[in-house]
Amino acid sequence: MRPIVFTILFYSWTTLAGLFAIPLLLGPPGPLLRISRFWSHGALWLLRVITGLSHEVRGQENIPAEPALFAVKHQSAWDTVVINLVVQNAAIVLKRELTWIPLYGWCLLRARHIPIDRSGGLSALRNMVSSTRERLAEGRSIVIFPEGTRVPAGTTVPYHAGIAALQSALDVPVIPVALNSGVYWPRRSLALRPGTIILEFLPPLPRDLPRRDFVQSLEKAIEFATNELIAEAGNIPVDKVVE
Repeated sequence: MRPIVFTILFYSWTTLAGLFAIPLLLGPPGPLLRISRFWSHGALWLLRVITGLSHEVRGQENIPAEPALFAVKHQSAWDTVVINLVVQNAAIVLKRELTWIPLYGWCLLRARHIPIDRSGGLSALRNMVSSTRERLAEGRSIVIFPEGTRVPAGTTVPYHAGIAALQSALDVPVIPVALNSGVYWPRRSLALRPGTIILEFLPPLPRDLPRRDFVQSLEKAIEFATNELIAEAGNIPVDKVVE
């Protein structure tokens, strides 16, 4: 029952935070970003108290003081909850459909995150590059999930062209980010498992890599580190799944 209780309280908390955010839609992005971090703290507290699932962040010494491009492995809904906290003041590249959700989508737009039309081809890439340049000029880092969607733990898919387009257009450090969240909170599942999710910031990639070498290096770094984190989590017995 605990995953069901968590899900009910999670969406109730999300709705409550959204109601508090309504007046902030008339102002600048800063207050909305702060309330999103407050929401993240609450959601992670619920996750820890109700299901016994906590997290650990490694490699924070690899986060530069300057704005950067963070390429994050994507396995779970957890990734989008925690990223508000671990990458301060970030603008997140996200699928345009999320902005169609009433209230939630309005907050995403007002917080100046970066929606993209995944079927938009070259024009969508150009718009994304232009928007990321604007956010970087505001002193904000960029977060992108290069797979474009949540991928089950232990599964790999080709990285989308967007990450290569950003790397070639932006003169900022690229930080790969690995995690094992899918072991504990699989996508489209309520089978939440107690334990400790690990998110790890890896060393930045060299800035002068050719486009093809960059994509290969990024994918190799993220997938290798992710597989190590999955192996570290070990095989979780069925009787340890939170019921």
